[in-house]
Amino acid sequence: MRIAVCGFAIGAALCQGQAELPDWPAVAAIAAGALVVALIAAKVRRRWLKAGTLLAAGALAGFAWSCGYALLRLAETLPGELEGRDIYVTGVVAGLPQALDAGQRFVFEVEQSEAAGAPRRVLLGWYRGQREAQTEIAREVHAGERWRFKVRLKRPHGNLNPHGFDYEAQLFERGLRATGYVRAGAESLKLAEFVDSPGTLIERARENVRAYIRDALPDSPHAGLLIALVIGDQQAIDADLWERFNRTGITHLVAISGVHVTMIAGLFAWLVAALWRRVPRLALRLPAQKAAALAGVLAALAYCLLAGFAVPAQRTLYMLAVIALALWSGRIAGGSRVLALALLIVLLLDPLAVMSAGFWLSFGAVAVLFYSGSGRIGGSGRIGHVDRLRRAISAQWAVTLALIPALLALFQQFSLVSAPANAVAIPVVSLLITPLAIVGGLLHIDALLALANLAMGWLMLLLDWLAAMPWAVWQQAAPPWWAVAPGLLGCAVMLLPRGFPARSLGAVLLLPLFLTPAPRPAAGNAVVTVLDVGQGLAVHVQTAGHDMIYDTGPRFSLDANSGNRIILPYLRAAGVLQLDRLIVTHQDRDHSGGAESVLAGLPVSLTQSSLAADSPYRLSAPDQQACIDGETWEWDGVRFEMLHPRPAAYLRPVVKSNDLSCVLMVSAAGSRMLLTGDIEGVSELDLVARHGRRLRADVLLAPHHGSRTSSSEAFLDAVGAAQVILPVGYRNRFRHPNGEVMARYQTRAAAVHRTDRDGAVRVLLGPAVNLERTRELRKRYWHAQ
Repeated sequence: MRIAVCGFAIGAALCQGQAELPDWPAVAAIAAGALVVALIAAKVRRRWLKAGTLLAAGALAGFAWSCGYALLRLAETLPGELEGRDIYVTGVVAGLPQALDAGQRFVFEVEQSEAAGAPRRVLLGWYRGQREAQTEIAREVHAGERWRFKVRLKRPHGNLNPHGFDYEAQLFERGLRATGYVRAGAESLKLAEFVDSPGTLIERARENVRAYIRDALPDSPHAGLLIALVIGDQQAIDADLWERFNRTGITHLVAISGVHVTMIAGLFAWLVAALWRRVPRLALRLPAQKAAALAGVLAALAYCLLAGFAVPAQRTLYMLAVIALALWSGRIAGGSRVLALALLIVLLLDPLAVMSAGFWLSFGAVAVLFYSGSGRIGGSGRIGHVDRLRRAISAQWAVTLALIPALLALFQQFSLVSAPANAVAIPVVSLLITPLAIVGGLLHIDALLALANLAMGWLMLLLDWLAAMPWAVWQQAAPPWWAVAPGLLGCAVMLLPRGFPARSLGAVLLLPLFLTPAPRPAAGNAVVTVLDVGQGLAVHVQTAGHDMIYDTGPRFSLDANSGNRIILPYLRAAGVLQLDRLIVTHQDRDHSGGAESVLAGLPVSLTQSSLAADSPYRLSAPDQQACIDGETWEWDGVRFEMLHPRPAAYLRPVVKSNDLSCVLMVSAAGSRMLLTGDIEGVSELDLVARHGRRLRADVLLAPHHGSRTSSSEAFLDAVGAAQVILPVGYRNRFRHPNGEVMARYQTRAAAVHRTDRDGAVRVLLGPAVNLERTRELRKRYWHAQ
């Protein structure tokens, strides 16, 4: 059974790696094949052959089940003809509304729509401008309310970069097949204060608990942490806290982990057992042990529902349910069988769960505990405190070691202080802070919330001290798959029982994880990556030994920007530990929005811009240089020429910031690429007049996102690029690129690449020019077509 379940998980994961899904007849054929292989497995007698056929049968079944599930979800996608249209929808607020800088975001379950084909579940934003903020239109929505909105929808779409987060995958996993916003100024009508259903009852209860904790701890920096522990809502945790948790390796505790669920179940089971034994009539009807098991499972179920039913919580709930069922039936449930059954239940209910990193980390951590503890317990006597401590330390070491390959592959970092941090944080959070916060939040006891807040404050003192250590985190480039596989095997060897021969050889298998260098271009060549940051610009230029960022993309909110959400994770995965130059072409927020985060996240040798001296970016990097036409430098055989602006441009009293954009030519092994920022027609003609044929390039980064005021005929003729890259956001409000501009490129037979359609575009400058499009390399069936 365990082998078949593992195969089922592998099959479900293989389905999520497909660029296209098989159709229904093919899915039926695969399912039939799984049944045939299972029947063959039942006849086989040799153990190794039986194991292989069971694994194959499980994989085929998991693949078919996951593909069928995904086909049904794909059918709910918003039709293309409804994108950008204003339509009226009626429905219910189905989840916890999340506060934004200028409004709210919430899941809306559509009951009626004036347009056929609208998905059942959509993600809406209600943004309020100045006029709406001063009127009753600026109302808040709450879970369970029924509303009638005028909305504008679009298909799920997200930025896609090398090693980057796949937002479309997250939306697909959550069943959200359209995103959009409530139209400003339109009449939004609340039809019912509350629509009674099991889901809305739970979500309204969660929202009430969140509101109470916020009111009880209005000035506490840890209120968001307590809310996350009680109801699983992590939105109130700011970016600075997340950074500290990452550095100390305790992010799993902020989520509703299995430890929390087990603690709640154990507490209720102990209380019921203690009371049950005191009532003879109850004990005679049903043994206290069985009553306690049932109470523990029900308590775990209640807490999982309150906490949002995340995968780690589900895994623990199903494991507890299997153990309780085994107890009631008088059977003995082995740990690995319990874990396998929990895994199977999760995948049957939601095979898309394998798309989440939390799924693999959660089940993987528990599997490691079972593996590392198997065959090590000797004797049946009473276990002393020293033995308990030794086992706890051994378990923590096993999980920390075993997760290193996965953490490096997924996040390119792991905490070096996680062992001491978790040794303190796990018991404090699970046994003290979480119970106090749950009871205080549910029963409205301010004193308990105050105690939980105080304990969290004391714990954060230790975590802040550990996070502040310069060596707290190991960061490196994303390892290749061929280094991850032996790394996992090496961890398994190192965790074998003490005395097993050649156990230390497992450390040798870990070496490729750490010693494989990040790929870089050869001397004389360059790689230019135009990142997908939405409506904005960010470019990474890399030579054999140097790295540069040209523009830093937009700012998304007070805490989120392209710097901390896209550029820094990308650079970490690429193995970039410092920048030799950071250029911010001009002051527009879609180009400078991430600059401060980049400066704070990496050492930068030289900063350069055309910004005014009083701009926030200039103030954060006071020693930076101005971009000046005529500046040149060379890195590793690659030549860089600054072509704009002229020194005189800075002296003019009134000038559009777009026309101050730093324009840079990159030349490598005979290939050339022109980076243009947001220059417009006036600057283009000026460049043509000053530089003429020096503007010739093989690849052009289109000026000003392809706006109608740029890409003039004379400029395009002077550049003569065969490849053009347009950094634009999906269905952006500026309607970039302009249709006439696109026609100019088509007239010149230029190949046009767009970040909204192709994701990040990587240009390899060398003896020949090669382009790679991330959406082609990482194509998955759920991506926008």
